[in-house]
Amino acid sequence: MRHIVRPMLGIFFAVCTSTALLAQGATVAFGGLQQDASLPVEITADELTVDQSTGSAVFIGNVVAGQGEMRLSAARVQVQYAVVNGQPSGDIDKLIASGGVTLVNGGEAAEARDAVYSVSSAEIVMTGDVILTQGVNALSGEKLTVDLTTGKGRMSGRVKTIFQTGGN
Repeated sequence: MRHIVRPMLGIFFAVCTSTALLAQGATVAFGGLQQDASLPVEITADELTVDQSTGSAVFIGNVVAGQGEMRLSAARVQVQYAVVNGQPSGDIDKLIASGGVTLVNGGEAAEARDAVYSVSSAEIVMTGDVILTQGVNALSGEKLTVDLTTGKGRMSGRVKTIFQTGGN
């Protein structure tokens, strides 16, 4: 079941036309998706399974992972811990989300089938029927990569946009 995306995502284009956006990729700025990746991550879910040998934990059912103002929700989130000297360090390396992923930060949002949040590099890659919206405008594609430090992103995979002109 697809989440309903609230019309929130700010989409700023330096130089683009609707013809350019129908190409294979579009670079966009997502200022509201900037995030401090050093903040603690809090996760809630219906169920948790931990595997000490692999250094991972799997949260299942109504999962919400929060870091600062950013919220990522999905049906399933696997947490992979960083490995130091062959042992899990306790520091989160990646969050791997699947099952109707929604990312919200402040007034901005994105939706996809799957997402990987690499905490150490502060990068989120969302894949599968990605949708971004702001008001009545929408941008979609197959893959969205966002650098949370700079707020810059790239949508690729048959990018499509709809701009409302403001007329009646």
